[in-house]
Formats: sequence, C-alpha cells, structure tokens
Amino acid sequence: MAQKPSDRHPPANPSNGQTGIFHASFSGVQLHSLFNQYNKLLFAGVGNVLRHDDGIGVYISGKIRNTDNVASCIVGQSIENYIGKINKTKSDVLVVIDCVDLNEKPGQASLLPIDKIKDYTFNTHNISLNRVSDFFQMPVFVLGIQPLDISFGEGFSEPVLQTANTIIEIINQKENEN
Repeated sequence: MAQKPSDRHPPANPSNGQTGIFHASFSGVQLHSLFNQYNKLLFAGVGNVLRHDDGIGVYISGKIRNTDNVASCIVGQSIENYIGKINKTKSDVLVVIDCVDLNEKPGQASLLPIDKIKDYTFNTHNISLNRVSDFFQMPVFVLGIQPLDISFGEGFSEPVLQTANTIIEIINQKENEN
C-alpha cells in the first residue's frame, strides 16, 4: 500500500490561501519569468530515489543541461552537505526541486518562495528546507511537485514523470534561447 504523501510532506501552501508562482495547470509561464528575473540559475535536486516519486527532484536535476547561465546539482536527501558548494557557484537564485504535498492532484507543480514552505524536517530529509535556506547567499525557491506514491520502491508515477519531463524541457529550451 502506498504511503500517503501527507505522511512525509507537509502542505506547502499556508492556510491563508496564498499560492505559488505557478500552480495547477502546468504551463511553466512563471518558470520562464524566473529566467527573465535572474541571470544565473542553480537547480538542486532533492529526494530519495528509493521512494518512488520522492526521487523526482534528483531525476530532473540529472536531466538539466549545464550552461553558462543554468547549472544543476544532485543533493539527494542532504542539501545541508552542499551549502558550501552551492554558495561557491555565485548563482543569482537557487531553485530546489522536490516532491511536496501541495494538496493537489499528483503531478501538479508549484514554484514557491522558500518561506511559503512550512518549517518541518521531512522524514527523508535530514533538515528542513526552510531552515537550511538561511545558509544560502542567494534567494531560494522550491519547485514542488505533488507526489502520488512515496512508498519504498523505484520508478515514478505517470503524472509525476510527465510533469518532470515538461519541467526539464522548459528549462533546457529556455537556456537554448539565451
């Protein structure tokens, strides 16, 4: 039986109804605006590849083509071990890619400022993303994707994989335009 996403990921959206930069239908329009707002972007893939959809951030980061303006790194479950390396990149913005319980349909994505993520230590992360973000020398966003299945096992659910491939395509295409 699949573990409920809420058992691992706290809801990302605060109860006051504020939402992320893009949400529900995934067009990536606001992801494009991130490219327009910042010159040098760093994407960090977070997650546990042995827990189905939880590894989607790692998958996406591994497919992003590194260029002069876009870089990616795979941090797995321990982003805190990469603070120095991330800060040395001198990126203008850090986008952490992870599965997050958005209280939406599986595969829905939202780009949120880090302060919109509740301060929890996730079961598969060693420290909360909100707390560790204080150590970065750049603004931090979370590109969260609603998981379907975070039970132990490999592979991704179809809606999560479709969204991931769309995100990869948007990032790689946008960088080719620059």
